[in-house]
Amino acid sequence: MLKDITIGQYIPGDSFIHKLDARIKIIITIIMITVLFLIDSFIGFGLFLLFVIAIMMISKLPVKRVLNGLKPVFFLIIITLFLHMFLTRGGEVLWEWGFLRIEEEGLFTGLFMVGRILLLIMFTSLLTLTTSPLQLTDGIEYLLKPLARFGVPAGELAMMMTIALRFIPTLMEEAEKIMKAQKARGADFESGNIIERAKSLVPLLVPLFISAFRRADELALAMESRCYQGGTNRTRLNELELRRSDIYALIGVLIIAVLLSFR
Repeated sequence: MLKDITIGQYIPGDSFIHKLDARIKIIITIIMITVLFLIDSFIGFGLFLLFVIAIMMISKLPVKRVLNGLKPVFFLIIITLFLHMFLTRGGEVLWEWGFLRIEEEGLFTGLFMVGRILLLIMFTSLLTLTTSPLQLTDGIEYLLKPLARFGVPAGELAMMMTIALRFIPTLMEEAEKIMKAQKARGADFESGNIIERAKSLVPLLVPLFISAFRRADELALAMESRCYQGGTNRTRLNELELRRSDIYALIGVLIIAVLLSFR
Protein backbone atom coordinates (compact mmCIF):
# COMPACT_ATOMS: atom_id res chain seq x y z
CA MET A 1 0.00 0.00 0.00
CA LEU A 2 2.87 2.39 0.77
CA LYS A 3 4.08 2.26 -2.82
CA ASP A 4 0.65 3.56 -3.93
CA ILE A 5 1.27 7.01 -2.45
CA THR A 6 1.51 9.33 -5.47
CA ILE A 7 2.30 12.62 -3.69
CA GLY A 8 5.87 13.61 -4.50
CA GLN A 9 6.21 11.20 -7.43
CA TYR A 10 6.98 12.47 -10.93
CA ILE A 11 6.13 10.69 -14.18
CA PRO A 12 8.19 12.11 -17.08
CA GLY A 13 6.27 12.97 -20.25
CA ASP A 14 5.99 15.39 -23.16
CA SER A 15 2.30 16.29 -22.91
CA PHE A 16 0.87 19.80 -22.93
CA ILE A 17 0.45 19.66 -19.15
CA HIS A 18 4.05 18.51 -18.63
CA LYS A 19 5.33 21.43 -20.73
CA LEU A 20 3.38 24.09 -18.82
CA ASP A 21 5.40 26.49 -16.68
CA ALA A 22 5.70 25.23 -13.09
CA ARG A 23 4.56 28.62 -11.73
CA ILE A 24 1.37 28.46 -13.79
CA LYS A 25 0.68 24.91 -12.61
CA ILE A 26 1.13 25.92 -8.96
CA ILE A 27 -1.19 28.93 -9.40
CA ILE A 28 -3.77 26.75 -11.19
CA THR A 29 -3.60 24.21 -8.36
CA ILE A 30 -4.21 26.93 -5.74
CA ILE A 31 -7.12 28.36 -7.76
CA MET A 32 -8.81 24.98 -8.24
CA ILE A 33 -8.35 23.99 -4.57
CA THR A 34 -10.10 27.25 -3.63
CA VAL A 35 -12.88 26.44 -6.11
CA LEU A 36 -13.22 22.95 -4.66
CA PHE A 37 -13.96 24.46 -1.23
CA LEU A 38 -16.50 26.87 -2.76
CA ILE A 39 -18.51 24.10 -4.47
CA ASP A 40 -21.63 23.28 -2.49
CA SER A 41 -23.33 20.52 -4.50
CA PHE A 42 -22.65 17.03 -5.86
CA ILE A 43 -23.30 18.34 -9.39
CA GLY A 44 -20.39 20.74 -8.88
CA PHE A 45 -18.21 17.83 -7.72
CA GLY A 46 -19.23 15.90 -10.84
CA LEU A 47 -18.17 18.78 -13.08
CA PHE A 48 -14.90 19.12 -11.14
CA LEU A 49 -14.30 15.38 -11.62
CA LEU A 50 -14.78 15.79 -15.37
CA PHE A 51 -12.15 18.55 -15.29
CA VAL A 52 -9.73 16.25 -13.41
CA ILE A 53 -10.34 13.41 -15.91
CA ALA A 54 -9.71 15.83 -18.80
CA ILE A 55 -6.38 16.89 -17.24
CA MET A 56 -5.42 13.22 -16.76
CA MET A 57 -6.21 12.45 -20.41
CA ILE A 58 -4.31 15.49 -21.73
CA SER A 59 -1.29 14.71 -19.54
CA LYS A 60 -1.46 11.02 -20.61
CA LEU A 61 -1.09 9.86 -17.02
CA PRO A 62 -2.11 6.27 -16.24
CA VAL A 63 -5.52 6.43 -14.57
CA LYS A 64 -4.73 3.43 -12.38
CA ARG A 65 -1.64 5.23 -11.03
CA VAL A 66 -3.69 8.26 -9.98
CA LEU A 67 -6.47 6.14 -8.46
CA ASN A 68 -3.93 4.04 -6.54
CA GLY A 69 -2.99 7.23 -4.72
CA LEU A 70 -6.37 7.10 -2.99
CA LYS A 71 -5.67 3.74 -1.30
CA PRO A 72 -3.42 5.09 1.51
CA VAL A 73 -6.15 7.54 2.60
CA PHE A 74 -8.95 4.97 2.48
CA PHE A 75 -8.92 4.61 6.28
CA LEU A 76 -9.09 8.41 6.73
CA ILE A 77 -12.01 8.60 4.29
CA ILE A 78 -13.94 5.90 6.15
CA ILE A 79 -13.38 7.65 9.51
CA THR A 80 -14.51 11.00 8.02
CA LEU A 81 -17.66 9.40 6.60
CA PHE A 82 -18.62 7.65 9.84
CA LEU A 83 -17.91 10.68 12.05
CA HIS A 84 -20.18 12.89 9.96
CA MET A 85 -22.88 10.22 9.60
CA PHE A 86 -23.19 9.55 13.32
CA LEU A 87 -22.41 13.00 14.79
CA THR A 88 -24.16 15.42 12.41
CA ARG A 89 -27.84 15.87 13.20
CA GLY A 90 -30.67 17.17 11.03
CA GLY A 91 -33.42 15.93 8.73
CA GLU A 92 -35.22 12.59 8.76
CA VAL A 93 -33.90 9.60 10.71
CA LEU A 94 -32.67 7.07 8.12
CA TRP A 95 -31.38 4.34 10.47
CA GLU A 96 -31.37 3.82 14.25
CA TRP A 97 -30.00 1.12 16.52
CA GLY A 98 -29.66 1.83 20.24
CA PHE A 99 -27.80 5.13 20.68
CA LEU A 100 -26.51 5.00 17.10
CA ARG A 101 -28.51 7.03 14.63
CA ILE A 102 -28.01 8.20 11.07
CA GLU A 103 -29.94 11.26 9.97
CA GLU A 104 -30.38 12.70 6.50
CA GLU A 105 -28.11 15.70 7.09
CA GLY A 106 -25.33 13.50 8.54
CA LEU A 107 -25.33 11.15 5.55
CA PHE A 108 -25.31 14.08 3.11
CA THR A 109 -22.47 15.86 4.93
CA GLY A 110 -20.41 12.66 5.21
CA LEU A 111 -20.68 11.83 1.51
CA PHE A 112 -19.99 15.50 0.63
CA MET A 113 -16.78 15.60 2.66
CA VAL A 114 -15.62 12.27 1.21
CA GLY A 115 -16.15 13.61 -2.31
CA ARG A 116 -14.18 16.76 -1.50
CA ILE A 117 -11.25 14.80 -0.02
CA LEU A 118 -11.09 12.41 -2.99
CA LEU A 119 -11.09 15.24 -5.54
CA LEU A 120 -8.54 17.22 -3.51
CA ILE A 121 -6.09 14.31 -3.42
CA MET A 122 -6.60 13.43 -7.10
CA PHE A 123 -6.10 17.02 -8.31
CA THR A 124 -3.11 17.92 -6.12
CA SER A 125 -1.33 14.69 -7.09
CA LEU A 126 -1.51 15.82 -10.74
CA LEU A 127 0.85 18.71 -9.91
CA THR A 128 3.69 16.50 -8.66
CA LEU A 129 3.03 13.76 -11.23
CA THR A 130 3.55 16.23 -14.11
CA THR A 131 6.21 18.54 -12.61
CA SER A 132 9.80 17.55 -11.92
CA PRO A 133 11.20 18.38 -8.44
CA LEU A 134 13.64 20.88 -9.96
CA GLN A 135 10.89 22.75 -11.81
CA LEU A 136 8.72 22.65 -8.69
CA THR A 137 11.53 24.18 -6.62
CA ASP A 138 12.09 26.98 -9.13
CA GLY A 139 8.35 27.65 -9.38
CA ILE A 140 7.81 27.83 -5.61
CA GLU A 141 10.92 30.00 -5.16
CA TYR A 142 9.78 32.43 -7.86
CA LEU A 143 6.28 32.74 -6.37
CA LEU A 144 7.71 33.28 -2.87
CA LYS A 145 10.27 35.83 -4.10
CA PRO A 146 8.14 38.92 -3.18
CA LEU A 147 8.22 37.76 0.45
CA ALA A 148 12.03 38.06 0.45
CA ARG A 149 11.58 41.86 0.81
CA PHE A 150 10.15 41.19 4.25
CA GLY A 151 13.08 38.97 5.26
CA VAL A 152 11.43 35.66 4.40
CA PRO A 153 14.06 33.15 3.10
CA ALA A 154 12.10 32.29 -0.07
CA GLY A 155 14.84 30.14 -1.61
CA GLU A 156 15.40 28.06 1.49
CA LEU A 157 11.65 27.61 2.03
CA ALA A 158 11.17 26.45 -1.57
CA MET A 159 14.05 24.00 -1.27
CA MET A 160 12.71 22.61 2.04
CA MET A 161 9.20 22.12 0.59
CA THR A 162 10.52 20.43 -2.53
CA ILE A 163 12.89 18.15 -0.62
CA ALA A 164 10.02 17.15 1.67
CA LEU A 165 7.83 16.29 -1.35
CA ARG A 166 10.69 14.52 -3.12
CA PHE A 167 11.51 12.37 -0.09
CA ILE A 168 7.97 11.08 0.45
CA PRO A 169 8.17 8.32 -2.22
CA THR A 170 11.78 7.58 -1.21
CA LEU A 171 10.80 7.06 2.43
CA MET A 172 7.77 5.00 1.39
CA GLU A 173 10.02 2.75 -0.68
CA GLU A 174 12.41 2.46 2.26
CA ALA A 175 9.52 1.58 4.59
CA GLU A 176 8.34 -1.09 2.14
CA LYS A 177 11.81 -2.68 2.12
CA ILE A 178 12.09 -2.61 5.92
CA MET A 179 8.59 -4.11 6.25
CA LYS A 180 9.48 -6.98 3.91
CA ALA A 181 12.73 -7.58 5.84
CA GLN A 182 10.85 -7.63 9.16
CA LYS A 183 8.25 -10.02 7.73
CA ALA A 184 11.05 -12.34 6.61
CA ARG A 185 12.19 -12.39 10.26
CA GLY A 186 8.69 -13.38 11.41
CA ALA A 187 7.15 -9.96 12.16
CA ASP A 188 3.36 -9.74 11.79
CA PHE A 189 1.89 -6.33 10.81
CA GLU A 190 -1.58 -7.47 9.73
CA SER A 191 -3.15 -9.36 12.64
CA GLY A 192 -4.35 -8.30 16.10
CA ASN A 193 -6.30 -5.29 17.31
CA ILE A 194 -5.38 -1.64 16.74
CA ILE A 195 -3.08 -1.45 19.79
CA GLU A 196 -1.23 -4.66 18.82
CA ARG A 197 -0.82 -3.40 15.25
CA ALA A 198 0.53 -0.08 16.54
CA LYS A 199 3.07 -1.93 18.71
CA SER A 200 4.12 -4.07 15.75
CA LEU A 201 5.07 -0.88 13.85
CA VAL A 202 7.85 0.02 16.34
CA PRO A 203 10.43 -2.30 14.65
CA LEU A 204 9.49 -0.55 11.40
CA LEU A 205 9.65 3.06 12.61
CA VAL A 206 13.02 2.92 14.37
CA PRO A 207 15.10 1.85 11.32
CA LEU A 208 12.97 4.14 9.13
CA PHE A 209 13.83 7.21 11.24
CA ILE A 210 17.51 6.21 11.33
CA SER A 211 17.51 5.85 7.55
CA ALA A 212 15.75 9.22 7.12
CA PHE A 213 18.31 11.03 9.32
CA ARG A 214 21.17 9.34 7.46
CA ARG A 215 19.73 10.43 4.10
CA ALA A 216 19.26 13.98 5.41
CA ASP A 217 22.91 14.12 6.56
CA GLU A 218 24.14 12.78 3.20
CA LEU A 219 22.01 15.30 1.30
CA ALA A 220 23.25 18.21 3.46
CA LEU A 221 26.88 17.16 2.94
CA ALA A 222 26.32 16.83 -0.83
CA MET A 223 24.74 20.30 -1.02
CA GLU A 224 27.51 21.88 1.07
CA SER A 225 30.25 20.18 -0.98
CA ARG A 226 28.69 21.72 -4.11
CA CYS A 227 28.59 25.15 -2.41
CA TYR A 228 24.81 25.34 -2.65
CA GLN A 229 23.45 28.71 -1.61
CA GLY A 230 19.90 29.92 -2.09
CA GLY A 231 18.85 33.50 -2.63
CA THR A 232 19.20 36.11 -5.34
CA ASN A 233 22.74 35.15 -6.35
CA ARG A 234 21.78 31.58 -7.24
CA THR A 235 21.88 30.80 -10.97
CA ARG A 236 19.92 28.09 -12.81
CA LEU A 237 20.74 25.83 -15.73
CA ASN A 238 17.23 26.20 -17.17
CA GLU A 239 15.43 29.47 -16.50
CA LEU A 240 11.63 29.46 -16.28
CA GLU A 241 10.02 31.26 -19.19
CA LEU A 242 6.35 32.05 -19.67
CA ARG A 243 4.91 31.20 -23.09
CA ARG A 244 1.62 32.00 -24.77
CA SER A 245 0.34 28.49 -24.06
CA ASP A 246 0.88 29.11 -20.31
CA ILE A 247 -1.19 32.31 -20.43
CA TYR A 248 -3.94 30.61 -22.45
CA ALA A 249 -4.02 27.69 -19.99
CA LEU A 250 -4.31 30.08 -17.03
CA ILE A 251 -7.12 32.06 -18.71
CA GLY A 252 -8.96 28.81 -19.54
CA VAL A 253 -8.72 27.58 -15.96
CA LEU A 254 -9.88 30.96 -14.62
CA ILE A 255 -12.99 30.75 -16.83
CA ILE A 256 -13.68 27.17 -15.65
CA ALA A 257 -13.11 28.25 -12.03
CA VAL A 258 -15.62 31.10 -12.33
CA LEU A 259 -18.20 28.81 -13.97
CA LEU A 260 -17.78 26.17 -11.24
CA SER A 261 -17.88 28.72 -8.42
CA PHE A 262 -20.99 30.59 -9.56
CA ARG A 263 -22.83 27.70 -11.21
